[in-house]
Amino acid sequence: MTVFLVGAGPGDPGLITARGLELIRSCDVLVHDRLVCGELVDEAPADAIRIGRERLEQDEINRLLVRYGRRGLTVVRLKGGDPFVFGRGGEEALALTEADVPFEVVPGVSSLSAAPAAAGIPVTHRGVSSQVTIANAQGHLDFGALARATGTLVLFMGLGRLPEIADGLVGHGLDPHTPAAVISAGTTPDEEVAVATLGTIAEAAAELRSPGLIVVGEVVSLSERLAADRGTLAFA
Repeated sequence: MTVFLVGAGPGDPGLITARGLELIRSCDVLVHDRLVCGELVDEAPADAIRIGRERLEQDEINRLLVRYGRRGLTVVRLKGGDPFVFGRGGEEALALTEADVPFEVVPGVSSLSAAPAAAGIPVTHRGVSSQVTIANAQGHLDFGALARATGTLVLFMGLGRLPEIADGLVGHGLDPHTPAAVISAGTTPDEEVAVATLGTIAEAAAELRSPGLIVVGEVVSLSERLAADRGTLAFA
């Protein structure tokens, strides 16, 4: 293998997999996302090439992975969360496949469940929710379909659209009293959590900073008991 698509986990550097950390410590090239913890980037060898992707388009990233992979170098593409959960890992894997560059996907802990868990919110709970619907809130959202979905809604990258999202869900029939939460910088020392109803969550989370994960559903009501000692929680 020459290229490894590695999930860095949801933010806490301790939540990367043992396999992922081993690869970082032995790589020749590290291409990392902006939100990846700096402590993990620092685990790369001192002589490794380190490339941050914040100023690079996806096509440029794909070309870099192919170029360094063809040289036979050990390349780690370090991505927040899991490479295949809104991480564009599939796009990079396809680019490597088309270029006949061998690669391996090293899954990571996704913020899908990790960030809510750290905030005392189980995305599934017996008798409360047996289904989870996830969406990328930066793209088109079918509010009708989301409002009809049973169980728990988890929306990635939607903090900037939170008023629109809340209004859209309520406007398509979801009860405005449905419990809702926003988790900012989940699993990190900067974590902040706002818990309210769907009708009031935009106001409750107005001061939170991106990245933020939105959780809507009855499971959110469990956070008051499961995370009662957390100073980061703000109930509204």
